[in-house]
Amino acid sequence: MTVKVGDKAPDFTLPSQMGDNVTLSEFLGKKNVVLYFYPKDESIGCTKEACTFRDNYEELTKLGAEVLGVSGQSVESHKSFASHYGLPFILLSNQGNKVRELYGVPSTMGIIPGRVTYIIDKKGIVRHIFNSQTQAPRHVEEAKKTLMEIEKEEKVNA
Repeated sequence: MTVKVGDKAPDFTLPSQMGDNVTLSEFLGKKNVVLYFYPKDESIGCTKEACTFRDNYEELTKLGAEVLGVSGQSVESHKSFASHYGLPFILLSNQGNKVRELYGVPSTMGIIPGRVTYIIDKKGIVRHIFNSQTQAPRHVEEAKKTLMEIEKEEKVNA
């Protein structure tokens, strides 16, 4: 299955770096979600991407979003990564890559887990997908742009 823009985001539950379970549907009706899949903790591109999300986290939350980072490393690895770089958002351990498969996140060259960001609105609908292994910081720009569009729509419909 490959998730597309306009689809209802598949629900899932994964353990976070804090050791608690996080379920996507917990955010329904409350927050938009920036769900980003990344290859590996502590790698160059993933560190750059995570730090860009960190540096823009306040702005993203002001736009009504929560950031969830997902990769296949363990809870302990995520805990260390988040602590090392002062990451204020949730990292989810997707060991076995079941959620990556659920969303249809492609791999690069068949071996490197893909870097894909999904913007999910409060109704649980995927509003934007950005897929780029090499343009890590652009994932944050794409998220902000989409969240601003969602915010404008909410004001018009209020």
